[in-house]
Amino acid sequence: MKKLYRVGVALLLAHGAADAATTELVVDYPYPGIFKTLQEDLANRFTKANPDVSIKFTAPATDYEQANQRVLLQAVTGQTPDITFQGLNRQRVLIDKGIPVDLTPLAASDAEYAGLGLNQNLLKIGQFSNKQYGLPFSISTPIVYINTDLIRRAGGDPASLPGDWDGLFALAAKVNALGGGVRGFHYDWDISGNWLWQALVYSHGGVMASADERRVQFGDPAGQAAIKRLGEMRSVAGMKDVPYTVSVQDFIAGNLGIWVQTTAFLGNVTRQVGDKFAFKTVAYPLGVSGGKVPAGGNVAMMLTKDPQKQKAAWRYLKFLASPEAATLMVKTTGYFPANDTAITKQEFLADFYKSNENYRTALKQLNYVATWYAFPGQNGLKITDVIQDGLHSVVAGRAAPDVALNEIVEKTQKLLDR
Repeated sequence: MKKLYRVGVALLLAHGAADAATTELVVDYPYPGIFKTLQEDLANRFTKANPDVSIKFTAPATDYEQANQRVLLQAVTGQTPDITFQGLNRQRVLIDKGIPVDLTPLAASDAEYAGLGLNQNLLKIGQFSNKQYGLPFSISTPIVYINTDLIRRAGGDPASLPGDWDGLFALAAKVNALGGGVRGFHYDWDISGNWLWQALVYSHGGVMASADERRVQFGDPAGQAAIKRLGEMRSVAGMKDVPYTVSVQDFIAGNLGIWVQTTAFLGNVTRQVGDKFAFKTVAYPLGVSGGKVPAGGNVAMMLTKDPQKQKAAWRYLKFLASPEAATLMVKTTGYFPANDTAITKQEFLADFYKSNENYRTALKQLNYVATWYAFPGQNGLKITDVIQDGLHSVVAGRAAPDVALNEIVEKTQKLLDR
C-alpha cells in the first residue's frame, strides 16, 4: 500500500510540475496556402528546443484584412491570441487602439536581441512613434514572373527581356497571338490592401495621401499615369478579368506568359512548376527615375498582457527573427528576410541567393522600397474596398481609366473627411 501511495504521489507531482512548466502560446496567422507548412515547422523546431512552451494555432485567416478584423473583434471580448502576424499596412489600426505590446523595453534589455543581425532600416516598418510594435517576419516586393518557354515560342528573346511596361505589353501581345488557351499578361491588381495599385502609383513617383493625411493624393499626375497603365494592361496587353487565385494556377500550368505578383509565391511556384517549363523573375518596372515599390509582407506582434506569457512570447518572437528561422522562411516561401546575418552568411542564405537568380530579384529592389500605406481612421478598410471596386471597373472595361480614378478619389476623400 505504501508503495502504491508513493507512486501515486509521484505521478501527481510530475503532472503538476509539467502543467506548471508549460506555457501555451496561442498564435494567429493569415494565408495558410503560403504559411501553413512554414508556421508548423517553425513551431515544432522552437518547442523541441524549448519544451516549457507549447504553440497552439488558431484557424488561419484567409488574408490580411480578415486577420486584422478578427483581432479587432477579439480585443472587444478580451480573447486575442498571444501572438499575431499582421500585414504591414494593418499594424496602425491595432496600435491606434492600444492592442499590441510595445516591444522596445524587451528589446533594449535583451543582449541576445542585439546579436540577431536584424536590418535596422527594415525594422522601421514595425515602428510607430519610435516604438517597436512589430518584428518583420517576411518581406516582399512586387516582381514580374516570365514564362521563357512561351516567350521563345512567341519570337522573344529570354536573354534580353524588356524592363518597361511598353516592352512587356508588346511581348504579351505576341504570346496572345499563339492562341490555344495561352494568355500573354496578367497583373494581380486585386491582391490584399490595394498593394499592386500602390505599386503603380509609387513607381510613377506618387504617394497615396498628403503628408498630413488629410488629402487623397493619388489623383495627381502619378496616379493618372498609374491608372492609364492599368487600362493598357487590358486594352494593349489583353489582360482578362480574372482573380489572382486563377492567374497563379494559369502561370503554374504554363498558360500565362507574363505575370506580375509578389515574391511571396516564388517558393510555391518554383516547386509546382518543377521542370515543366523555364521561367525567370525580373524587377518591377519603374515609371519614372526615383520611383519606388511598396514593401509587402507581415510582422509578428505580441498581444498578450500576461507577464508569464510575455516572457515565452518574447522568446518565440526572437526565434522567428533569427537567421535560422529567416533561412527556412525564405526557402519555403520566396519572401526575403529582415535579417542581414541570414542574407550574408554562407551557412544561412548567401550560397542560396548566389545559386537562385529568381530569388535575388527582390533583393535588388531593397534600395527603393516604400511603406505599404494604410489610410488612417475607422474608414481605412472601407477605403480599401472603394479603391478595389474602382480598379475592377477599369479591368472589367466598365469605366474609362480617368473616369474611374476621379470617382475613386472623390469617394476616398469623403471617407477620409469623416
